[in-house]
Amino acid sequence: MDEVIISRAITESYIKDLLEAMELDVAIVGAGPAGITAAYYLAKERVKTAIFEKKLSIGGGIWGGGMMFNKIVVQPEGKEILDEFGVASFEYQKGYWVASAVELAATLCSQAVKAGAKIFNLVGVEDVVIREADRVSGLVLNWSPVSLANLHVDPLAIRSTLVIDATGHGSEVCRLVTEKLGGKLRTPTGGIVGEKSMWAEIGETMVPENTKEVYPGLIVAGMAAIAVFGSPRMGPIFGGMLLSGKKAAKLAMELLKKQS
Repeated sequence: MDEVIISRAITESYIKDLLEAMELDVAIVGAGPAGITAAYYLAKERVKTAIFEKKLSIGGGIWGGGMMFNKIVVQPEGKEILDEFGVASFEYQKGYWVASAVELAATLCSQAVKAGAKIFNLVGVEDVVIREADRVSGLVLNWSPVSLANLHVDPLAIRSTLVIDATGHGSEVCRLVTEKLGGKLRTPTGGIVGEKSMWAEIGETMVPENTKEVYPGLIVAGMAAIAVFGSPRMGPIFGGMLLSGKKAAKLAMELLKKQS
């Protein structure tokens, strides 16, 4: 085996994927449960989709389950998605289904990639691209280690018809729109309301309900939807996150059709 051939293989194949991802139908920021689920359903329908995740690992908060006990809970609606992905679960009590956090994270990733979604880890979002009619139409990207090391390295940009903010509690893309650009979100305050204290029953209901186009060209999903609209957090129950990802994908496809 030749070290230079190995290096060329890695570099050329990665650059090919990155070049193809510079023009997307849907760019997803955040590879947590909602983001990966959305990518799976979009890619399955041949929508050109890529996820940008600032961390080395993907899966967001799935891996730790509840307080590092690597089990998660879903409600019956969430179990339907587990079954679709082939993730094993058992009914702990009526309406409470338990699954392995490790199996869920690994399976979501595998299925999304097999469906055709591209995942770029260690890539963070510095800014959004705004064009006509104050519409989000792309992302400004940089390696996340650049930000961590506080290096002055200019970013690169990609174009995307739609962007999904699935960045979790930080709701990072929505925050860029409001704080950097002064944009008004479709929330009661026009800004990020901020998540409330834990109330699993209400939080689980509100995650998919809050999954909306919150700004022209920008859909919010998962925990970001909770933070943006000011709903209670729900803890280690993940059914709403999966349902939110599925809804975000459906909404994105509807919006794409309107623009075609």
